[in-house]
Amino acid sequence: MRGVLTVSLATVLAMGTACTDEPAGRSGPPPPVQTTRPAPTSAAPTLTLREFDADRAMATVRVLAGRLGPRLATAPAYAAAADLLAPRLVRAGYEVRTQRFPVPAGDSWGVPVDAGTSFNVVAEPPGFDAGAPHVVVGAHLDTVAVAPGAEDNASGVAVVLELARVLAGEPPVVLVLFGGEEPRGPGDLHHFGSKRYVEDAGDVVAMVALDRVGVGDRVPLGSITGGPTDVRDELAGVARRLDIPTTVGTNDASDHESFADAGLPAARVGSTPYAAYHSAADVPSVVDRDQLARVGRLLTAWLRGR
Repeated sequence: MRGVLTVSLATVLAMGTACTDEPAGRSGPPPPVQTTRPAPTSAAPTLTLREFDADRAMATVRVLAGRLGPRLATAPAYAAAADLLAPRLVRAGYEVRTQRFPVPAGDSWGVPVDAGTSFNVVAEPPGFDAGAPHVVVGAHLDTVAVAPGAEDNASGVAVVLELARVLAGEPPVVLVLFGGEEPRGPGDLHHFGSKRYVEDAGDVVAMVALDRVGVGDRVPLGSITGGPTDVRDELAGVARRLDIPTTVGTNDASDHESFADAGLPAARVGSTPYAAYHSAADVPSVVDRDQLARVGRLLTAWLRGR
């Protein structure tokens, strides 16, 4: 047993607007049902692949950072954000569950905060088997106490949500919105959600953390210091093929670190410095639509090519 609650489409729809111990989303209209069968043709059907839409991603940034604002991992606004996004993952074709964990008291970038409970939102393709080789792509949904978190990290969350729509649950990719990534103090007081996730992550063959991906005109790609660079280098190769400019180096400061520390191949996308970092000025206008488009194209191509 993996010790988590699985939330099916029927459960999410039945939840309505109620808040439970395992918040997984408010209700939304189910996908349309095909009631007629198309006439047979002699030609093979043509598969039309969806493309990443940066305007949709920007709309998600505006909702999270413009409407909801700061999303401390243990605060009601964090649960409200998850409640808003989980049905979108369900409608994209994923089975959604939540994964709870404790977060200690501490200091959230200068603001004293109490201990509490947070959770990850985990979206898995239908029939997913954690024991089979699979990829994880994630982004942290929480912010520090004072920041609306447009770049850090509504930008990464927005790319994950758009990847869900583009991929529609088909490849063996798990999408995760992590809670508790932001620090509660110095040292190891951070990345609580991803540390919980790797406890029973299964056969993860590659993990990518999307963290601060909407600033700049080059896509940062990083692996942890002294660790394997396979995933980072794969991404860099795809970027070269697509003519997407990158910076390639090391980075230990996001949820990919938890996976790498557990011996799982992982990399971070994002981390360009910006003036509004961890401040009340981290609003949607900070995020560049074109940078989201670069990151979205890169991840879509990488996932479809594995």
